[in-house]
Amino acid sequence: MWPGNVGGRCAVGHQFVAAAKESAPGVGAGCRRMIELQVLRAFEVRRDGDVVSLPPSAQRLVAFLAVHERPVHRDLVSGSLWLESTERQADTSLRATLRQLGREGRPLIDAKGRLVRLEPDVAVDLHDARHRARAVLERVGTSAGDIDRLCLAGELLPGWYDDWVLVERERFRHLRLHALDALCEALTLAGRYAAAVVVGRAAVDSEPLRESARRLLIQAHLAGGDRDEAIYQYRDFRGLLASELGLTPSAQLTALVAPIPIR
Repeated sequence: MWPGNVGGRCAVGHQFVAAAKESAPGVGAGCRRMIELQVLRAFEVRRDGDVVSLPPSAQRLVAFLAVHERPVHRDLVSGSLWLESTERQADTSLRATLRQLGREGRPLIDAKGRLVRLEPDVAVDLHDARHRARAVLERVGTSAGDIDRLCLAGELLPGWYDDWVLVERERFRHLRLHALDALCEALTLAGRYAAAVVVGRAAVDSEPLRESARRLLIQAHLAGGDRDEAIYQYRDFRGLLASELGLTPSAQLTALVAPIPIR
């Protein structure tokens, strides 16, 4: 069955780093140094486990390329990152930033020709989370690692307010939430109630006013025989909806707990 090999908890730690080290080309053979890039929850670059300090302009360039994943034309990069500059000034700033990054030792960026991209073997947490979310939505199989990564994946570049960040942040948020919904429902149908609850809670924590997530969490609790928690989730959502939006839960959600006395 599709979710049959999934665990029932969100692990805390560095699963992404460990997985990246296992899959990165040349790691363990002494031929390349491991570089990990984090853009979820915070921005951080690590080389062989040590944090690499980058100036703000370099951080923005590295993050921009991480978000786009595929090679990006220089003009788009410079025009997006140096909006208030002339085309010539923006191109000069890009070249200066690339030179600055080149002095960091092992390069992060491949900037040959007019296309710019991250080096292919830089491990990016966002890429990993996107891949896992899409795999869940396409029903191609999942694992305990998928649950951990999707539950723990936080906001893209929190505290950054560039237009390109806001667009991609919202896009990733929707992808992750849809994947959590699909995974919660599949785990419930498969009888993996503990895992379904973990996933459902992650979705609710991300969007407390989102009824579809709350409904799937309540269904997981009811399927697992935990009527008290199902009622608690309904009451919590009902109170939050009333105080924040002046609304009431839908008839579909209310029907789930209708057989249970609710004060």
